Amino acid sequence: MKPKIGLALGSGSARGWAHIGVIRALEEAGIRPDVLCGCSVGALVGAAYADGDLAALEQWVSGLAWKDVVGLLDVSLAGGLLKGDKLIAFFERHFVDKDFSALPLPFACVATDLANGREVWLREGSVAAAVRASIALPGLFAPVNRDGRLLVDGGLVNPVPVSLCRALGADVVIAVDLGSDIVGSSLRRGSGGEAGHGADWSDRLLASLGIKRDHDAPSLTGVLSTSIQIMQTRIARSRLAGEPADVLVAPRLAHLGLMDFHRAAEVIPEGAAAVKRMLPAIEYALSP
Repeated sequence: MKPKIGLALGSGSARGWAHIGVIRALEEAGIRPDVLCGCSVGALVGAAYADGDLAALEQWVSGLAWKDVVGLLDVSLAGGLLKGDKLIAFFERHFVDKDFSALPLPFACVATDLANGREVWLREGSVAAAVRASIALPGLFAPVNRDGRLLVDGGLVNPVPVSLCRALGADVVIAVDLGSDIVGSSLRRGSGGEAGHGADWSDRLLASLGIKRDHDAPSLTGVLSTSIQIMQTRIARSRLAGEPADVLVAPRLAHLGLMDFHRAAEVIPEGAAAVKRMLPAIEYALSP
């Protein structure tokens, strides 16, 4: 009897485009998930794949330039540096704008209840609204009010949602961890965390408003992203120890900055390469 395959796509900001390469490489090997779960950017990619929109998403991200990324950012100081409304509005217009029940592939995503720290599994209602909650990185994107609860990024509690895949009935779970090699990497690259790509993205954004920071100190996003990376990596290791995946795929993406969404051309192939490194283990896990 063929096992029910679950694919858990982890959090990781701009590193999340690697999920596209992961899915493509699995498909090339004849492996298609029966259930799909995502956290943060993993929720965004997962939602597009569950709705059959992965090719369109891949085409869009592959053509992103830095100015396009900035164009999707809406500055706000209410609950976060950004509202996130522009990004989700674009996502709704071009990709998923439907109810979970209408998706061809069973899909769910993870968020965190800001009031009590509880893990929230989103499986009903608007897919786009659920993705918006799952990607609400604290300090960066404003929280989302959903059914009277303020929700933020699911990476605070379950960065690689293996447990959610199991809850949806998966017998074998392939998990993608985007944070295995990133702790402290943005500060090692420099205070801006952009690894040879000039000023930190927040500096550019603030400069457009006539605000400059002291470059002797790490940038706001450098500190925020590194702190969140440390936290999410520790949480992921703890969760994966207690709720292990059958196979863990770990793309090598420590060189990427938090908002390097315009670098898909180098990120997607690394996702595919990570699957190819683990393909013998995947095939063994799926064998009768």
